[in-house]
Amino acid sequence: MSFTKMHGLGNDFILIDCLNQAVSYKLSAISLLSKRLCDRRFGIGADQILLLESSKKADFRMRIFNADGSEVEMCGNGIRCLAKYIWDRGLSKKNVLSIETIAGIIRPEKKGRLVRVDMGEPVFEPAKIPVKILPPQPPLAKGGTGGGVNSSPVIDYPLKIEDKTFKITCVSMGNPHAVIVVDNVAGFPVTYYGPLIERHKLFPARTNVEFIEILNSSEIKMRVWERGSGETMACGTGASAAAVASGIKGLTGKNVTVRLAGGNLSVVWAGDNHVYMTGPAVEVFTGEINI
Repeated sequence: MSFTKMHGLGNDFILIDCLNQAVSYKLSAISLLSKRLCDRRFGIGADQILLLESSKKADFRMRIFNADGSEVEMCGNGIRCLAKYIWDRGLSKKNVLSIETIAGIIRPEKKGRLVRVDMGEPVFEPAKIPVKILPPQPPLAKGGTGGGVNSSPVIDYPLKIEDKTFKITCVSMGNPHAVIVVDNVAGFPVTYYGPLIERHKLFPARTNVEFIEILNSSEIKMRVWERGSGETMACGTGASAAAVASGIKGLTGKNVTVRLAGGNLSVVWAGDNHVYMTGPAVEVFTGEINI
């Protein structure tokens, strides 16, 4: 099987072109393949695998599988890499592509050496994230009513994990995110609390967890615990969720630079309520592996 190793700010992927080679479409087979290939000691090594497929709804289709074998809805860094692969291979001459994902149709746009992605509108309705918040909710940061099961946005909701209480803000960018503001993100024990929050009973589909430090009104520093992959060097949907969460809490404006271990992403929460994320995509190498 041929593959291409790519990354977006160190968030790395094994891209498998299913347009030009046969790949089993049984979910169990792909799940096992993802576990095997993503293993950094016994496989190729990656956070996720990306499958490039044909689509009846869009220009192309992207499927995403985590290192633990679970399939996920959307990946911001991954879709930038997929778009670069398509353009570099001459599979499309369009500057703006339409990519079918579980989260819907996503549109990456070529911007010189960078890729700008229309991430769509953020979702705050708990049932659609999903997050199960039982009444009564605390007062909302923006003066909401706070009552009802799965009715109000989850903003600064107190979540107790062992001896600590975190204020979580939940948003979906096609996949679930819980954003937490901390004082010193570099020294925060992400690998300890990340998995505990990811698998908390509040999140029926588990969740990605973003720990952010507010640097100023236009910059935040972030570390991310990705659902199914662990801590990664960057996360496009996570950066988008973090910018939206800090914005709705009044901590930042609409244009935010998100500083991650692998580099920076630019996130704009625009007037049309869409979130636009811009960053690089890099091809590392191509290869073949016997499966």
